[in-house]
Amino acid sequence: MNKSQIIDKAEDNLFHVYNRFPVVFDYGKGVYLYDESDNKYLDFASGIGVMALGYGNETYENALIAQVKRITHTSNLYYQMPMIEAAEKLVNASGMDKVFFTNSGAEAIEGALKTAKKYAYTKRGAGEYEVIAMENSFHGRTVGSLSVTGTDHYREPFYPLMSGVRFATFNDFGSILANLTDNTCAIILETVQGEGGLYPADKEFLTKVRELCNEQDILLILDEVQCGMGRTGSMYAFQQYGIKPDILTTAKALGNGVPVGAFAVTNNVAENSLVPGDHGTTYGGNPLCTAAVSQVFDIFEDCKIIDHVKAITPYFEQVLDQLVEKYDFITCRRGMGLMQGLVLTIPVKEVVTKALMEQQLVVLSAGTDVLRLLPPLVITEANIDEFKRKIEEVFDTFL
Repeated sequence: MNKSQIIDKAEDNLFHVYNRFPVVFDYGKGVYLYDESDNKYLDFASGIGVMALGYGNETYENALIAQVKRITHTSNLYYQMPMIEAAEKLVNASGMDKVFFTNSGAEAIEGALKTAKKYAYTKRGAGEYEVIAMENSFHGRTVGSLSVTGTDHYREPFYPLMSGVRFATFNDFGSILANLTDNTCAIILETVQGEGGLYPADKEFLTKVRELCNEQDILLILDEVQCGMGRTGSMYAFQQYGIKPDILTTAKALGNGVPVGAFAVTNNVAENSLVPGDHGTTYGGNPLCTAAVSQVFDIFEDCKIIDHVKAITPYFEQVLDQLVEKYDFITCRRGMGLMQGLVLTIPVKEVVTKALMEQQLVVLSAGTDVLRLLPPLVITEANIDEFKRKIEEVFDTFL
């Protein structure tokens, strides 16, 4: 089949909930994607932050092949080694104490919300418990995760959502206090807002939120589905703030392409919340997915991925700052590590389309005006130089 036939077949059979670009990707190698005609694309999106190790890592692939030949599923009624090993590595990497594996980031958020409500029920008794979430946030598209997503156009078609959610202004501690009630059981936020426009949390803000949660016995939930797993220069972004959440959510790069997520909790939360029968999942934590997680952590350590992110980030930021200086329609750069955004006054979706279709450069948008860049964590200076050449070709068409 040619590209047009492939796309037609897709539209005949798939529920049209994505406006896909007319590109058919066939395979990947390193930091490049290749379409059905073998055209080569530089990937600075990494599957929306998933492919941290790039494509075709043989160590990773061999680990999955070996696991497929052993067993792919048993259910959570039994013990199995890949999950046990993956849980230990996630605990060690995050500094949390207990882990629950899910199938996705949205499911990790669902589990975190249930855990927070059960914690309040255990500690305070029955009640109508509330959650403070952030405006401009994004946590997922299930009913629970959508309920704490602070973007109206995602939410409005699906009302009524989960009740008891109040929205505060990100990086404004006074707004948190204004939304605090006796029924508040949790505060949820992204350590770095992704879909909302690449806004890192201010250290003073996050420190004050942590102190408030300690004082009020409120759980702090940090959503690091996108900003976690080394992307900001530490395994989890919160580790650069000198604080620790009560519940952490993680996914995307956790499996480097295998669908897996997790939420991790402190011992205090584990001892005062979910018990057998409160929560579950059929596929979550199955041997195939957790073999991938376990191998990802091993590769991070063996290849010193975090050190590489720290080393390459200044050059990436330098190049992006040069673009800000060169083009009047780029107002600023913001982000952390290899999670960066350029704020544009030209149509960002047009930039994304031109980059893909004319320059074979894969980039993303965030919100209505941010060009979002989430390259694989293994990029080199040469890859960044290639990105600069390609994106300048696009930007020059707007002069």
